[in-house]
Amino acid sequence: MSRIKLELPQSRQFIFSTSIAPRISDINYGNHLGHDHLITLLHEVRLRFLKEHGFSEFSVAGSSMIMADLAITYQAEVTYGDILTVDIALLDPSRVGCDFFYLVRKKEHQQEVARAKTGIIFFDYRLKKVTRMPDVFAELIKA
Repeated sequence: MSRIKLELPQSRQFIFSTSIAPRISDINYGNHLGHDHLITLLHEVRLRFLKEHGFSEFSVAGSSMIMADLAITYQAEVTYGDILTVDIALLDPSRVGCDFFYLVRKKEHQQEVARAKTGIIFFDYRLKKVTRMPDVFAELIKA
């Protein structure tokens, strides 16, 4: 079986970090963080990043964001009580979007538990079409 490989960005490319604790409702029957709940935690982290820069998914200088794709690789189990550190890097900018790369680690020992990538594109809900990446967001990638 071939596996998805997500190459780790250089440490200087990570521009945001936050801690997050999985809730008991995020733990599945295997007594670890469910894959669907990891996606929800990554969504929360992305929203924290956007808020720090004065944006939301519905308002980035007049444009909205939608997810075009998602990939996750797992390296370790997360159980209830673990505190996670999630770092974000913005990679591969194009005219209409970029990739958010997430590095998920256990805060206590910095053990890597997952890597994820979401392809984000900018969208105009009024016109129902993809739109150009706002310059103010492109500046975050360049920084």
